[in-house]
Amino acid sequence: MTSYRNRSIARLSRGFTLMELMAVVAIVAILVGIAVPTYQDSVRKSRRGQAKSDLAEAAQAMERYYTINNTYVGANLSAIYHNPPQSPKDGTAQYTISFDGAVTANRFVLQAVPSASTGQDKDKCGTMNLSNTGVKGPASLPAECWNK
Repeated sequence: MTSYRNRSIARLSRGFTLMELMAVVAIVAILVGIAVPTYQDSVRKSRRGQAKSDLAEAAQAMERYYTINNTYVGANLSAIYHNPPQSPKDGTAQYTISFDGAVTANRFVLQAVPSASTGQDKDKCGTMNLSNTGVKGPASLPAECWNK
């Protein structure tokens, strides 16, 4: 009777086999392989949303400049919007906000360029533009880049 009881206790206290442990490691690796890229895409999407908001705010600052001076020429983003012009305004720059091309008396195009140093350049939308007339671009961007 004692030997049967000792064998039952020994069988229960053996622990996991190597195959069971390898199966668990494989399952965890698959879940991580799916979860990490999805998480990174969500983070990039939220940073893009902040950049769109900051781009619109910079365009409003340009319009205020135009209201006072009756021209966009001479506008300095660092002076009228934020120094340095970046998104987000505080913390690590995920986008740099600048002019795309020349500023004329009645025309400007702002751009938000994703930062390569933070990995934001891997975002599928890339550089986003906003003009004084409200045109969002470039036209080659997927619609979801500006709509969501």
